[in-house]
Amino acid sequence: MNTRNHVRRYRNVILLIAIVMSISSHIMASILVAPTVVFLSDKARTQRMTIQNPTDGPVEVSIYFSFGIPESDSLGNISVELKDDNVTDPRSALGWIKAFPRKVVVPAQQSQIIRLVARPPENLPDGEYWARIVFSSQSAQTELPPPTEDGAITTKLNMIMRTAIQVKYRTGDLVANLELNQTGVTHEGNKVHVLLDMTNRGNVSYMGVLTCRLLDSDGEEILKNRSNIAIYRDLKRRIDFTLPEGSKLPYKVDVEISPDGRTDVPVTDMIKGNKIKTVAIVETQ
Repeated sequence: MNTRNHVRRYRNVILLIAIVMSISSHIMASILVAPTVVFLSDKARTQRMTIQNPTDGPVEVSIYFSFGIPESDSLGNISVELKDDNVTDPRSALGWIKAFPRKVVVPAQQSQIIRLVARPPENLPDGEYWARIVFSSQSAQTELPPPTEDGAITTKLNMIMRTAIQVKYRTGDLVANLELNQTGVTHEGNKVHVLLDMTNRGNVSYMGVLTCRLLDSDGEEILKNRSNIAIYRDLKRRIDFTLPEGSKLPYKVDVEISPDGRTDVPVTDMIKGNKIKTVAIVETQ
């Protein structure tokens, strides 16, 4: 290896180290936002949120709104696509919920209050309207790293972190009503796949707890999955179980959906909906 190639390789190593150190620093520089869901209403059109900077350096935060609700494909894979414009959903609250301030620098180990204000259009039909408040944060320190003594190339990445929080505006009479259209269960090898097809029949998002238990031939619980759910319209939810050795055939799946048991949402903000219970037999192949 000649001297020129050796120097080039050495500089590349220095560059890689600088990039890795910068990435690690900025990943640790993410902000904390509370609450995790914001509720506004025709009786309470203002709300406050708190941005906390737990890092040792100032963080610049920009705030804007998008629209996005959980959606699923035919296999039960769930995703949220955020849209900033061309939103035609009748339940969108984009354009009439504002945040103040919209840009702020939060000093190290400090917090900042953000105020939300809803100015809905007149004669808004009863129900719930949705938006996502997006916090885009990055380091407020923009100085470049000093060059090394041998002239090696250095760099600093300014990584941008984004956090999207659901905002819900409620007005009039509110109804939470969930329908379980179908429970599909398949058994492949040591796997049991449960696919729940659900439809929201109310005028608010259905918030609850989904509990799915896999039972053996004696009715004994083998495995259990418990998760929070929020159903806005139609949604398919997939739950996968890996069977332990020695479990007894045939299997049953016990499904329960209930508005009770949510600990992440204040009781005063819960619109209590219906409860659903069903049992499905797992057919062996």
